[in-house]
Parts: sequence; C-alpha cells; structure tokens
Amino acid sequence: MLAFLPVVLDMTILHVAVPSLTQALGATNNQVLWVIDIYPLLMAGLLVPMGTLADRVGNRLILLIGLLIFGVASAATAFAPTAQMLIGARVMLALGGSMIMPCVLGIIRRTFEDDKERGLALGLWGTVGAAGAAVGPLIGGALLEHFWWGSVFLINVPLMLVVAPACWLLLPRQEQTVPGHWPIGQALLLVMGMIAVVYAAKTGFGGKQPLAVVLLTLAFGLAMLVLFARKQFRAAAPMLDLSLLAHPAIVAGIIMAVVASGALAGVELTLAQELQYVLDKTPLQAGIFMIPIMAAAAVGGPVAGWLSARYGLRPVASLSMVVAALSLGWLAVQDFHAPGVIVPVLLALLGLALSIGLTASSIAIMGSVDASKGGAAGSLEATGYELGTGLGITLFGVFMSVIFGRNLSIPAGLPPDLAGQAAVSMGDTYLVARQLSDDQAAALVAAGKAAFSTTHSVLLLTSAALIGGLAVLVFFLL
Repeated sequence: MLAFLPVVLDMTILHVAVPSLTQALGATNNQVLWVIDIYPLLMAGLLVPMGTLADRVGNRLILLIGLLIFGVASAATAFAPTAQMLIGARVMLALGGSMIMPCVLGIIRRTFEDDKERGLALGLWGTVGAAGAAVGPLIGGALLEHFWWGSVFLINVPLMLVVAPACWLLLPRQEQTVPGHWPIGQALLLVMGMIAVVYAAKTGFGGKQPLAVVLLTLAFGLAMLVLFARKQFRAAAPMLDLSLLAHPAIVAGIIMAVVASGALAGVELTLAQELQYVLDKTPLQAGIFMIPIMAAAAVGGPVAGWLSARYGLRPVASLSMVVAALSLGWLAVQDFHAPGVIVPVLLALLGLALSIGLTASSIAIMGSVDASKGGAAGSLEATGYELGTGLGITLFGVFMSVIFGRNLSIPAGLPPDLAGQAAVSMGDTYLVARQLSDDQAAALVAAGKAAFSTTHSVLLLTSAALIGGLAVLVFFLL
C-alpha cells in the first residue's frame, strides 16, 4: 500500500495545478493534455511487460527499481523549466510507476490464498487507489497555496525515502518466479501500438493534423497491436496471456476499470478547472470542495469487499455503476455557485459508487485466476485503469476544447489570431486576456466562464450516459 500510494496520487494531483502550470510555463492546451496524460498512457503500454518481467525475476527487485526511478523522476519533474521537459520527465515517472503497479497486485495475489482474505486485501488496495486519486487534488491544492506548481511532484521524494527502505526490509527475498526469457520485442510492439492509436485519436478529434497523417498513424498503431496479439497466441510463453480474456468476469472487470477510471479522471479534471477558472476558487479551496469524493471513495473499497461476499458480485457491481450514473446526471444540472447540501451529497455518492465499482472489478479479475498468473492478471487490470485514465483525459480534453470553442462568444474587435487562441480552452482564454485592455479582458473572461459552465454540464451528462451503459453491460457479463 505504501508503494502504491504515490503512483495513484500522481494521476490526479496535477489536476488542480493545471491553471497554475499553464500560466507559469505558457503551455498550450495540447501541451497541457500531454503533460497530464503521457503518464497514464505510457503506463498503460508498459504495465503488461513490467508485470511479466516481475513474474520472471521477482516482484521485490522490480518494485525496488521502480521506486528508485520514480523518486528520481519526481525531482526532475518538479524543476522542469519548460512544458517539453516536463513531458519528458513525466515519461520517466511512467516508467517507474509501471514497475510498481503490477508488483503490488502480484504480491497481494501471492500472499493471500484464502478468497475472503484476498477480497479484504483487494478492498484495502482499492481504498488506497480510490482515496489516493481523490485526495490528490486536495494535497495539490494545499501545496499550491504555499509553493510553486513543482511542489506537487517534489512531495514524492520524501515518500520514496520512506517507502523504499520499508519494501527492502519487509518484502520476502525468496519468491516463486516463472522460468523463461523476457520478450522485449513484444513489449515494444505493445507500447508503440498503444501510443500510436491514442495519438491518432487525440490529433484526429482535435483537428490538429491532416486526415492522411491521422489515418496513417492509426493504421500503424493497429498493425502493431495486431502483430502483438498474433505473437501472444503463437508464443509458448506469451507476455500477455490472452486466454485470460476467455473468462467473462475478467472481460467485465477490465471494461469496468477502463470506463469508470476514464470517467472519474475526466470528471475530476473538468471539476478542478470549473472551480478555479469559473468560480475563482484557489487550488486549496478547489481541493476542499472535492473532499466528499475523497472521503466516500476511501470507504468504498472495504464496503465493496463486504457487499460482494454477502450479496454477490453482479448486483454490487451493476448497482454501483447505476448510482454513479445518476449522481453524474444530477450534478450536471446543479448550480455550483450555490452548491448547498445537494452538491456535496452527490459528490460523495459518486465517489462511493465508483470506488465500489472499481474494487468489484478487481475482485472479479483477481478471483478468476490461479496464483501463478497473479502478475499477468494484475498487470492486465492495472492496464485497464491506466488506459481508462489516459483515454478519459484525452477524450475529455479534446471534447472539452471542441464544445468550449463552439460555445464561446468572442467579444467584438478581437483580432482573429487571438480569437482563435482564446477558443481553444479556458486556460488559453486567460492567456489571451493578459494581452488585452481591461475592458476587453473582462468581457473575454466573462464569455469564457459562461462557455466553460456549459461545457462542464455537457461532459458530466456524457459521463453519466457512458457509466449507465456500463451498468447494463456488466450485469450481463458477470
């Protein structure tokens, strides 16, 4: 749990720092999206290779190396002087995180043979994951109240100085491993394929590249993934055991992980920007506003383990997704200027429901495999979380930009080049406003706030529809 916490904190701690980071580095909307989602996207491609490597050489060694890389990369990220260098440092963070995540799940699977004990252990894992992701904005906000944006990364360094020695002392030195070599060529196929497909989706929806370039990149990515899949079916010892996907429970668990984590990441990012850009809250106030999600998510893991043991996995998983969808739909029509009691209650319901759903997905996946395949199943599940988070931020970010641009009423007299930049995102609107006279700047910011509030409501309703569809799908798959 100690090793896992900093990795999940880093998925969301940056959300409240986006406005500060954008203004400090002068980052474009596209650069901001890459800063946020290069981490989960690269992790999604690396988790399976690192999970199978851990099965071969031992979880303890890979975990310790991952912690070391993560600590060094955190320091580099904190002091990055440009957006491009920040993206590069986030790549190193992803490498360290991808070594930590599957090892944590593999250690849990090998330690707990009893189903009930494993359910409770995975419940605690789910709690740390959900609470860590939820508490990220609060910690980020508290740090930004007193320090510069890089402090949200620098906090990982003292954490690593505690966690690494604890793992060195507490984890068993002898562990069962899987024989055979590690196929690095297959790992590269998977990483290249996933990054190319996501890049094509990002540039395609954003209209930043010619259609021919988008289609070529997409075709290359899909070809790499098809080649990877063919090698898995033909290999005597495949990197990713695709036969695991023959279990409907595992398929259901992975779909839940992708959609729920994607919606949660997108909603948190949208909410953090709405609170700061539109309601003029400080990063700390934005973090405090999101405490209900955090507090409810913290209890969701153990509750999911208990409910699943008592009532069965299918009703618990499906109902949690229904509650999450209803909460999002209701939040979409609320006035955040006067939240009253209803908005905090809805945020708490959302955090609890998604936390229960994500833990249920973990129980479904890890309960369907033998202990010897714990690392492979763990990396498959963690890939679902990371891919969901990365895709959620990518699609929400691009979708947000498109809806915002269509709803922004540009004040009269604004030069076309500045008008085009202001329509990209709320962050760009503020950057453009800096270059204008006071009256023009005030009019542009007011128009931006109105457009972003509309965008926020549309995104929440879209998430509600996605998760509602997921509830139906999970009911039939489990």
